[in-house]
Amino acid sequence: MRELLSELRAWLDAGTPFALATVVSVRGSAPRAPGAMMAVTADGTVAGSVSGGCVEGAVYEVAGEVLATGTPQLQSYGISDDEAFGVGLTCGGTIDVFVAPFTGAADRTWLRDVGATVARGEPVAVASLLPDAARAGARRVVRADGAEGSLGDEGLDVAVTDDARGLLAQGATGRQWYGAHGERRMQDVSVFIQTYAPPPRMIVFGAIDHAAATARIGSFLGYRVTVCDARPAFATRERFPTADEVVRAWPHTYLSGTDVDERTVLCVLTHDPKFDVPLLVAALRTPAAYIGVMGSRRTHLDRLARLRDEGVSETDLNRLASPVGLDLGARTPEETAVSIAAEIIQHRWGGTGRPLGELSGAIHHHVQR
Repeated sequence: MRELLSELRAWLDAGTPFALATVVSVRGSAPRAPGAMMAVTADGTVAGSVSGGCVEGAVYEVAGEVLATGTPQLQSYGISDDEAFGVGLTCGGTIDVFVAPFTGAADRTWLRDVGATVARGEPVAVASLLPDAARAGARRVVRADGAEGSLGDEGLDVAVTDDARGLLAQGATGRQWYGAHGERRMQDVSVFIQTYAPPPRMIVFGAIDHAAATARIGSFLGYRVTVCDARPAFATRERFPTADEVVRAWPHTYLSGTDVDERTVLCVLTHDPKFDVPLLVAALRTPAAYIGVMGSRRTHLDRLARLRDEGVSETDLNRLASPVGLDLGARTPEETAVSIAAEIIQHRWGGTGRPLGELSGAIHHHVQR
């Protein structure tokens, strides 16, 4: 929805009916993760993608049917089906796509409110009851301080609200199963819970050329990027126009006073002991997902010795990605930023970092994080 938000708002403001197709589950290798969306208007205009081109044609036809009948549909596309070859999903996986109509005033109000919440950067989750249930398409919107809408049963609403808040905390999206009244470990009712948590943070320490390139690629990957450096001449908005904020402060002081969670990535590019050591001592006390540290191998060994002198344990030292980045042969700041981004993605999804041509098995790692 983040990518589609402006276009969907324009359609809503114009009173244009459309069908919204959402990937609700993935099995095996597939090009898009749960939550990927494609919208189709009654006149055939398309926005977004559910498969990067593989099954868009088939989903387009289903969207037309849903708009004509007003009835949601849940469709599966997989390599084992004859239809899969016809529509182009030849990557070896199976995707389930939920297609729902957005035609009435209630649909427009719901989507407009959720879109405004997402635009403000506030966390919100949307739970949709999937077909094969009596109220297929019913929705419940879950926020940190309340919930609106009902899936048709009070017990189910309570269970889904609880799970939605848990998924929001993880920044995860997924399909859940319940009993008809919200009972756990039953599979009578299927609910897709799509979360819109605020973007994860990337904090880049050290206002150097490599930091400018890293900030740019961090923004491209969807992070809210902060650049921090204690030197006023270097930590300027002009040098980092793509960063969400530029902070002039001692790195360890700033880190100790800002929010860091399990999705935050820290890129320490200062490679100066007077900055690095106190900063890394503070960083290793946080739950950050990734702590990448720039420097040569000799610098890294010296840094490890200094951190051990500060009482940092070997377990904590093993959290450091240093020297930072994957071995791509990078030379320029931009190439180095790509290698850092590649390592961050590898950490997030559990990839090997090896060429795909040398491997077998699933290409896409759909791990909830």
